[in-house]
Amino acid sequence: MSRLMIYGASGYTGRMAAERAQAAGLDTILAGRDVQKLAALSAELGAEYRAFALDNHRDVAEALNDVAVVLNFAGPFAHTAEPLMLACIETGAHYLDITAEINVYRLAQYLGEEAAAANVMLLPGVGWDVVPTDCLAMQLARLVEQPQSLRIALQVSGSMSRGSAVSAGEIIGAGLLSRVDGELVATPDAQPARFDFGNGAVDCYPLSFGDLVTAWRSTAIANIAMFVHVTGDAFPEGDLSLLPDGPSAAERDAHRAFAVAEVSGADGSIARAVIETVNGYSFTPLAAVEAARRVLAGEHRPGFETPARLFGDGFAETIPGTRVTLL
Repeated sequence: MSRLMIYGASGYTGRMAAERAQAAGLDTILAGRDVQKLAALSAELGAEYRAFALDNHRDVAEALNDVAVVLNFAGPFAHTAEPLMLACIETGAHYLDITAEINVYRLAQYLGEEAAAANVMLLPGVGWDVVPTDCLAMQLARLVEQPQSLRIALQVSGSMSRGSAVSAGEIIGAGLLSRVDGELVATPDAQPARFDFGNGAVDCYPLSFGDLVTAWRSTAIANIAMFVHVTGDAFPEGDLSLLPDGPSAAERDAHRAFAVAEVSGADGSIARAVIETVNGYSFTPLAAVEAARRVLAGEHRPGFETPARLFGDGFAETIPGTRVTLL
């Protein structure tokens, strides 16, 4: 089987991924819950579509019976990842998604042995979360002797899509977590820190992103903390249903994406770097579809995986407009 299913294909980012997959010549099935939106997108792109909800395991497994890779764009992923992962394990399809929700990474790690026994790969985070930071963490871990700690800060600027705003609630709801001596622990008293994304140091606030799981898997660094710097109208409040689908192409072009990572070694040495790329909403469909293409071509390993471990720590830089600068 060599078919790719994009679940959530009629959503804001899913639609961009579907267009990219079709342009890349992948055998793509558009999927999701809204039959009218899927039918319209199918007519536009000339791709098959399948409309199904995720509340009945047998229906989900049946929809996946001829699929090699599932690429999930439907958030909040706390509601969609588990039924799709379990159906993938049953049917033999590999699971990919673009989530920033830490509990989905914890779920993938928990289901890793079951997936490995079925020769299935669980690869969450093939978009802006967590491809650039996963690659950056692996690169920096090689630059110090006996890496002991990792700090990562993301800069979130510009407006959010409606789906991302809802997913952000899941991230905040997970509470403040850090990895301490290899264990994921609650750190409700975590303090802000200052990071320089290229225009001077700014205040960044603790938040629990998926790197607390993926960076541990990719680098084995025992102490990891995550931070975010928010500008503009990111992380909106109020009635999220009133938000637009997502930023326009012009808005995306106006806000490039940045992340900083810092690895400290046992001897006190520190390696720092910043990764800059196109807007996260532009990066995500490019990286996700490229990841899916590679998995379809045979680049996969059974069990829970991370982007940098699977594709190499230069994967982020294969996306046009991406560059890493050592500080």
